[in-house]
Amino acid sequence: MNYPTISWTKGCVRIIDQTKLPHKLEYINCRHIQTLWDAIKRLSVRGAPALGVAASFGVLLGLKEFKGQDREAFDKHINKVCDYIATSRPTAVNLFNALRDMKQVLKDHLQASVAVLRELLEKKAFEIYELDRTTCRKMGKYGAALIKNGQTLMTVCNAGALATVDYGTALGVFYSAKESGKKFKVYACETRPLLQGARLTAWELLRAKIDVTLICDNMAATLMKQGKVDAIFAGADRIAANGDAANKIGTYSLAVLAKHHGIPFYIVAPFSTFDLNIPTGKQIPIEERDKSEVLGFGAFQAAPKGVKVYNPAFDVTDHQLIKGIVTEKGVITSPYTKNIQKTFQKGR
Repeated sequence: MNYPTISWTKGCVRIIDQTKLPHKLEYINCRHIQTLWDAIKRLSVRGAPALGVAASFGVLLGLKEFKGQDREAFDKHINKVCDYIATSRPTAVNLFNALRDMKQVLKDHLQASVAVLRELLEKKAFEIYELDRTTCRKMGKYGAALIKNGQTLMTVCNAGALATVDYGTALGVFYSAKESGKKFKVYACETRPLLQGARLTAWELLRAKIDVTLICDNMAATLMKQGKVDAIFAGADRIAANGDAANKIGTYSLAVLAKHHGIPFYIVAPFSTFDLNIPTGKQIPIEERDKSEVLGFGAFQAAPKGVKVYNPAFDVTDHQLIKGIVTEKGVITSPYTKNIQKTFQKGR
């Protein structure tokens, strides 16, 4: 994408304010951790890989707040910064993995001075940033090989350039397929309640000149029954050791429908989205967001006052429903527990 989703510019974290899309392309310059935390919480920046980069850049913001050369005090400050950023959102494991990597810098250099640690932390943050760029392109190529010329595909939420540094996971597969000369169409589910598919994915794919048609979430089953969907690609915010994958609410229902209609359902996610510390998706924390997101959108209120609301932001797709998980090391298939471990060992 011509406009980077997130960058480190002149001592601040510069992000596209995704709450303003598709009507306005505006940026937020986060010069303080509180500003970045708020941006993450309200989804101005979102998407698992982008949140990992945002977290690492947030630590750099924390560096600016520390004065002095006392190593013990510095370590306490950085750990406090990391712990604070970790409270912003609970489901996307990339955020926590990035913070873990930043903390590890301190552990790996116990004798280093504060000045040296500043340099090392900045280096690590940019490594996380650059890794996302290269990883997404590798996943794109592996995923594009699964697409045949003339197919019609489907996706949910936004797993594109806006969810990463600049390319995307699931949408990165589409971009790579287009770059290789393949012709295809995409149905984008609107993705209630915050319409990331309508506001963000449709915006991205139109800009990329990819043939995209927007549908309401509850139209997906009919399209599948009519034989109009050849494959489905979705991103993920956390993947358990057995291949269960958490993604935006509505992903699970698409996977169930795909299974019924014999349509391959793929998850596209980097190693940083896997959480091998949890055996199944049952252990993945699911964020429940404010009821206002369901009661209406913007100034428009669609529901009566006083009605109770349940608003989980994510659901978990069972690994039995997933045809393959596209990673930067290739496509992982069943049996997932065994093959995920094998792929990780190769990656190391």
